[in-house]
Amino acid sequence: MTGKELGDILVKKGLVRADQVDAALRLQKESGEPLGKVLCAMGHLREDDLYDVLAEVFAMPRIALDRYELPKEMLSILPSDFVREHRIIPLSRNNSTLVCATCDPMDFSAIEAIRYATRCDVELQLATERDIQETIEKHFGVTVQSMIEEMGGGSGADEDEDGYRIDDVSELAREPTLINLVNLIISQAIADRASDIHVEPFERTLKIKYRIDGVLHEMPPPPKRFQGAIVSRIKIMAGMDIAERYVPQDGHIRINLPDARVDIRVSTVPTIHGESVVMRLLNKSALLITLDDLGLGDKTKERFLQLIHRPYGIILVCGPTGSGKTTTLYAALTRIYTSEKKIITIEDPVEYELEGVNQIPVRPKRGLSFATGLRHIVRQDPDIIMVGEIRDVETAEIAIRAALTGHLVFSTVHTNDAPGAVTRLVDMGVEPFLVASSTQGILAQRLVRKLCNHCKQPFRPEPIMFRDFNMENEEIPEQVFRPVGCEDCRNRGFLGRTGVFELLLMNDRIHTLVLERASTADIRREAVKTMTTMRQDGLRKIREGITSIEEVLQATAQEMITDSEELTVAEKARDTIEDE
Repeated sequence: MTGKELGDILVKKGLVRADQVDAALRLQKESGEPLGKVLCAMGHLREDDLYDVLAEVFAMPRIALDRYELPKEMLSILPSDFVREHRIIPLSRNNSTLVCATCDPMDFSAIEAIRYATRCDVELQLATERDIQETIEKHFGVTVQSMIEEMGGGSGADEDEDGYRIDDVSELAREPTLINLVNLIISQAIADRASDIHVEPFERTLKIKYRIDGVLHEMPPPPKRFQGAIVSRIKIMAGMDIAERYVPQDGHIRINLPDARVDIRVSTVPTIHGESVVMRLLNKSALLITLDDLGLGDKTKERFLQLIHRPYGIILVCGPTGSGKTTTLYAALTRIYTSEKKIITIEDPVEYELEGVNQIPVRPKRGLSFATGLRHIVRQDPDIIMVGEIRDVETAEIAIRAALTGHLVFSTVHTNDAPGAVTRLVDMGVEPFLVASSTQGILAQRLVRKLCNHCKQPFRPEPIMFRDFNMENEEIPEQVFRPVGCEDCRNRGFLGRTGVFELLLMNDRIHTLVLERASTADIRREAVKTMTTMRQDGLRKIREGITSIEEVLQATAQEMITDSEELTVAEKARDTIEDE
């Protein structure tokens, strides 16, 4: 059965829309994943619904493994490596028939291998991939929690890490148990869709936390006595100096898992109780998000598309760290790429590899900075340039001059909102006339968690809940949704994230304000006359049941300050200097 055929069946059953299938088919061509898995990853389809349909199509019985007790005699029928590789689990044996659960009924080679090894006919039952994976981890593998329990748990006082010599810690870090524990911590984080792993030392505990959908979740703590060995193992993997424990270090890990290729940026800093480690996970095998999937409103998306198809100028995307700026730029480059255009990027680091795009990683230790790389990129005859981040006046001026000489330039700036990007460039030392003449538009964004479609609960909101949206009572929606929690979202109530956006387009009035070195508040007051703000965009997503009121208010808290016409500390300082 082809992906298109499965898509048609799902549409006929009312489980997905035709446009969602079309978007998934486009992503499927890039990733090679089955269509059903892509639809589930995009949040359009429940995994249980998918496997109900597959069971009907293949005329196979469905089984819920979380309610099934696996007999002990079944654990040794097939090798554990075979079970993990083919994701097929023996359930029961009746004379010459072996009943097995699988999430891939088309794995004929595995079925033939089981027949040959057991001399039994094989009867298949269909289970979800999640059920299969959890059963394998429970019965055929080792989990982080089970390994920590075997190592003695993580509660109570333990030996202080200063009690170990450096060579002891180094040797312990190379022990198979420690190696496997660190590998499991990383692989579990990838399976949980974590963006970061935090290893935090305290007086009596060593805490492990995963950042999932922007929120930290604490995991079972390993024994405190293994703190030095765990940190040393991570540093060995990242190519760091394990003997140096009192200065910050940066490193890089590249790992290949069966279904993922992951780059990890590692940072360590010394604290009073040992080294704190943060690992940023970049899943190179993850599906690239398209412009259609970012969450842009129809009007904002139309204007942004017009921007990115302009022949020259600079387009900025701004927001805090971890707000999805690079993802937006990748989506824009993918949208406008053709073989007739040469696109070059310089990034720190290269997060995803884009087909047909020349991507340059920044290497400061070898003298390749953003400014140095950008200066040479201009000599490569590009049509489109992407600069990962504008951090200093030198990079800003080179990027702006490239935009003024016929290149389309994309970049990011760390500011709270779109108007703030203009004053940020001026504060760096870029002349206002260069900023005003080169900038075409500025997209600001934040990420908000998406409500789980399988458990979100409708309710009638109180008017006071919309107090900070500056709405009249008659504009308040009669029904919105709130998080609940279920198996699909692991009882968090949220699954995945989407963006809230505001797009500032340069016009004559804003051009004049920039030349006059106006404050961010003044530029914003002019921009909101034609701009949909992030909070207004968030309100639309609340009405559509995509996210919750609390998520939008938290993500757009900065607008409360701007709306009350208060200046930021930086603006007050600048105004004071100008007055003097």
